Parts: sequence; C-alpha cells; structure tokens
Amino acid sequence: MLQTLYDYFWWERLWLPVNLTWADLEDRDGRVYAKASDLYITLPLALLFLIIRYFFELYVATPLAALLNIKEKTRLRAPPNAVLEHFYLTSGKQPKQAEVELLSRQSGLSGRQVERWFRRRRNQDRPSLLKKFREASWRFTFYLIAFIAGMAVIVDKPWFYDMKKVWEGYPIQSTIPSQYWYYMIELSFYWSLLFSIASDVKRKDFKEQIIHHVATIILISFSWFANYIRAGTLIMALHDSSDYLLESAKMFNYAGWKNTCNNIFIVFAIVFIITRLVILPFWILHCTLVYPLELYPAFFGYYFFNCMMGVLQLLHIFWAYLILRMAHKFITGKLVEDERSDREETESSEGEEAAVGGGAKSRPLANGHPVLSNNHRKND
Repeated sequence: MLQTLYDYFWWERLWLPVNLTWADLEDRDGRVYAKASDLYITLPLALLFLIIRYFFELYVATPLAALLNIKEKTRLRAPPNAVLEHFYLTSGKQPKQAEVELLSRQSGLSGRQVERWFRRRRNQDRPSLLKKFREASWRFTFYLIAFIAGMAVIVDKPWFYDMKKVWEGYPIQSTIPSQYWYYMIELSFYWSLLFSIASDVKRKDFKEQIIHHVATIILISFSWFANYIRAGTLIMALHDSSDYLLESAKMFNYAGWKNTCNNIFIVFAIVFIITRLVILPFWILHCTLVYPLELYPAFFGYYFFNCMMGVLQLLHIFWAYLILRMAHKFITGKLVEDERSDREETESSEGEEAAVGGGAKSRPLANGHPVLSNNHRKND
C-alpha cells in the first residue's frame, strides 16, 4: 500500500512534462540535476538556524537593544485567581458584561476588579518590547544577507534579464552549487520560522503567516524537485528585496527613532508594491503561466505551481491593503503603527499604568511603547 502511494506520488506525469521521466534528470557527464532527496538536509539545517538564532538574539540583538536604550516595560501582573484563570484559559480572554457580572459573584471581586484582572492578564501574554526587537533583528539580518546572496546568484544569469530563458532547455537544466545552497538555506529558514511560529510574536495576521510559510515551503520544495529552479531563484530574491526593510523599520520603531522608522516604512511600502503587485504578477507569473505552454502541454505540476503562486499573490494583496492603510494614516497626519500588532492595554483611568518614561503615560501604546506619529519632532 505504502509503495503504491509512493509510486503514485512520484509518477512522472504529475511532476514532469509529457515524454519525460526521472531518468532524464539523473546526473551524467559531470552535470548535476536537482533531486527530491537533496531537501532532506533542510530539516537539520532548520534546527541549526534555531540554534544560531538563539545565540544571535542573546549575544547580538540583546546588547544592541541595550545600546539603543530599549528597556523592558514594567507590567502589573494579575493576582492569582483560580476562577478567573479558568475562564481566561477555557472560555475567552475578553468576557462580556454579563460574564463579568457572573465572574464577579463567583470570585468575590467587584466588576471593575474583574475587568482590571483581565486587562493585566492579557498584557502578561503579550510579547515584550525586547522580544519584538530581538525577533526583528534576527529576521532583518537574514533577509538582508539572503537578498544580497540571492542577487549574487542570479545577477549574472541570462534569465535575470530575459524571462524566456528561464525555460530554455527545460526540464533538462543542470544546477550549480550557488543555486543549491541558495535553495537549501532559504528553505531551511522558512522551516525554522514554521517551527518557531508558536513562540514568536503573534500578530493579527497569524493565520495568514502560517499559510504563507506553508505555501512558501511547498513552492520552494516543488520548484526544486520539478526543476523550476531558475524561476524559483527569481521569486525568492524578489521576496527578500522588501522584507529586510520592514524588519529594519520595526527595529527603529522599537528603539523610538520615529522619523527614521517612518521614512524606512515609506521606502518599504514603495518597494513592496512594486515587487509584489507589479513585478511578481506581470513579469514572474506571466513567465510561469505563459512561456511554459510554448514548449509543452500543461500538466499537473504546471497547475500546482501556479496555484500556489496564486495563493501567495492573494496574501500579497491582503498585506498591501494593510500597508496602504498605514501609509494613508502617515500621509494624512494620523497615527502610524503596525496594523498587525496587538495593542497593549493601559489602566490610565485607574492610575495603575506602569512607568514608561516622561510623558508617555498619556499616549496610547502599541507594541509596548507610544504609537508612531508623523508629527513627532524628536531628532533621530
């Protein structure tokens, strides 16, 4: 049974054009071709990434945070209460008014004390400013290095300038060491993001992030063993071109360098829109949808790859909507913050907020510190 499933999964008609078999992609005459077994190394490499990340955040990101005067915000903890804790864990984090009244009777607290307990308890679960800075620093470092490395891999290739050459000789296209390592490192990194997603900072687009990571892993893996490598390198480099800008904007945001953050964000928004909503659909997707049909009839792998590309494109449209909302607030002089972030709740009405520095108490908080404003005059 398992052998039958295995044979069906690797049936040539699923992954390769008509009249081609896996035997056509066996190494010969010094030419090396992509094989599915090459991807096994990405799982231990993903674990290695997690180890490197741990030490990077400990010995690089944390000292950098201290240098930028990023400090932990003192949070008031919710006092132990078995009744409220059970409701919080099993029924919800934001009880309705009727539930507050019921919990008030069960716990012996007033309604205001119950609401205050839930505010503090929710804040306990929110990631600290330092945690956010560490995560952004790690991703910024990887995306910047990956983008530079990716450009080094593809900039001298003819298909970087002429998309039709992506399919020249397909699928009998041998690989070179730079392509191999570019693929293995990128795929390993996204595996590591998937492994750590439960402990990373959770934002409002948490489900979309999971879909993105899974779709990316499937796309990279499929494009490797189906020999869509030339298209794959272009797609990966294009995605890395804007990601490091977003992470750097977050870093300056957490450090309180508001003007610098806002300026980098505007650059990021421009690059994101151009790469994800113009170049990707009108150049890359056109390349993967139209040009292959000039060489061979459509097959399952062709449809599968382009469907996954469609999923990514839908996510890009969703994120572009959030980015444009933020850009509109910036241009119109309203507050600018990460639309995906979960705001930390304050208790200023109770006089119970923790100290956050001069004048910050009277301003709303986002990401554990005052939200960005484009009329902020602090010199960076």
